[in-house]
Amino acid sequence: MIRTDIVKMYKDIHTWVGIVSGLCLFIAFYAGALTMFEGPIQRWATAPSGLPDAVSLDRAEALVDAALAEHPEAARGWRVHVKTGPESPARVSWDIGHPRHPDATFGAAFDAEGHLVTAELNASPVAQLIDTLHQQVGLPLDHEIAMPIMGAIALLYAIALVSGVIIIIPSLLKDAFNLRLGKNLKRLWLDVHNALGIFSLPFHIIMALSAVIFAFHDQIYDIQGETIYEGGIAAQWAQDVHEDPDVAPGTPLAAPSAVVARLAEQAPDFHILTLQYARDRDGHLGGRVMGRSVGHGMRGPTYGIAEFDPYTGDFTHVDYLPGQQPRWESIVTSFFALHFGNFGGEPVRWGYFVFGLAGAFLFYSGNLIWIEARRKRLTKRHGARPQTRTTRVLGALTVGVSLGSIAGMSLTLAAAKWISAWPVDLEVVHTGLYYAVFVAAILWAFRRGAGQGGADLLWLCAATTLLIPLSSLAGALMGEAGPWNWGGPVLVLDAVALAGAAGFAVLARITRKRALTGPQDSVWAAQPLQADPA
Repeated sequence: MIRTDIVKMYKDIHTWVGIVSGLCLFIAFYAGALTMFEGPIQRWATAPSGLPDAVSLDRAEALVDAALAEHPEAARGWRVHVKTGPESPARVSWDIGHPRHPDATFGAAFDAEGHLVTAELNASPVAQLIDTLHQQVGLPLDHEIAMPIMGAIALLYAIALVSGVIIIIPSLLKDAFNLRLGKNLKRLWLDVHNALGIFSLPFHIIMALSAVIFAFHDQIYDIQGETIYEGGIAAQWAQDVHEDPDVAPGTPLAAPSAVVARLAEQAPDFHILTLQYARDRDGHLGGRVMGRSVGHGMRGPTYGIAEFDPYTGDFTHVDYLPGQQPRWESIVTSFFALHFGNFGGEPVRWGYFVFGLAGAFLFYSGNLIWIEARRKRLTKRHGARPQTRTTRVLGALTVGVSLGSIAGMSLTLAAAKWISAWPVDLEVVHTGLYYAVFVAAILWAFRRGAGQGGADLLWLCAATTLLIPLSSLAGALMGEAGPWNWGGPVLVLDAVALAGAAGFAVLARITRKRALTGPQDSVWAAQPLQADPA
């Protein structure tokens, strides 16, 4: 049995670490849950390219030749998409700077007469924005600055996990899995908080450890370069990259279809998505293949990678090829795979989605539990009294940051179908929309208080989330004149958004009722108890 004073110490650690890091982690977990379906989000948000249907893979070689002849700037690097669809409508694409978009992507196709047709693909940046919010825990800073801060928050997160487990051990068998229903809402929230924490503990351990690895992986590689690799890891990589076979001038590239066939012989379980061709500073051409492998963890969020010889189609480096990695690289990849949830198909992705939302609820509920526990403790000692400024600030920050981030993500996602044709930098517009709603929600929560502001912002979350399926419905009703509408997986996105909007509306009603009928000495009261002038 753990001593009471030790449990109390870890309870204090758990409380304050959770308060310090919880709001950032709420954004990270909610955005992370959405990134489980980054592909459908990208498909939902991206306008049709206007290109003719993609040519067959057998004609990709001719398409590449025609595209490079008309657009020589593409010779620095291009892609051949083995699998095409709404996310990758062009068989061949390349990136190039453009006044409208700094990193515009262009695609190529043949029309019915066999003439080359090119168009800017206009991929929506909204899915990347949500992923960036996840990676940087919502911080609007440069990536190099935000990542170490995220790593520090992840370390605090790990401390909160350890201290939370120690707190729950004495009552694990008696209370951890017992939901005590009744009028005591604080106790019910505590039971739900504890049960979710125990059931999802392995998931949270994975997230904490892998987030630390991601945040400090540059520093880890620097240490490896000094202690393991002679001359530094960068020099070792440079040596590997330039170990190209001698290629006689004028040697033709292997046709993309031949490359795919050759790679399939060497890795039959690797489903190829894209062939990437790029030249280094010395003009050497190299190839990278991206694809999926069922049953193996992958280095990227939804893909594994390997290097290949573009002249023969043979693999040259398989350090990141799923199922064929050396032991050390497979261990490193496991951190990526466990964090991304890319190793078990759709069931795992849905599981990660649910755990991500549950994790966000843990951080939200943790602050609410602390506020209510403090109120009850002071009421028991001194009777009903107004809440302190610190408690009011924490309550307003909790609802403002948490619900503001939800409403901001929903609104900027819903706007994607309506602003795609604007002659502006879409990344700036989407980012501006998100942070405008986010900051306004925080100010509103401080202006109205946690109780009334929480109900108002939950209604805002319901409305902005409902705009997502309404935008798709408008596209279906307006046809060619309105927002586009894909079928299939995108309907799942609309269905989830519709369910989310309904859930936020229910929570808004409950929160409003609590504000009107709950104790007046609570920060959630619509008319909080005022101090006695005497």
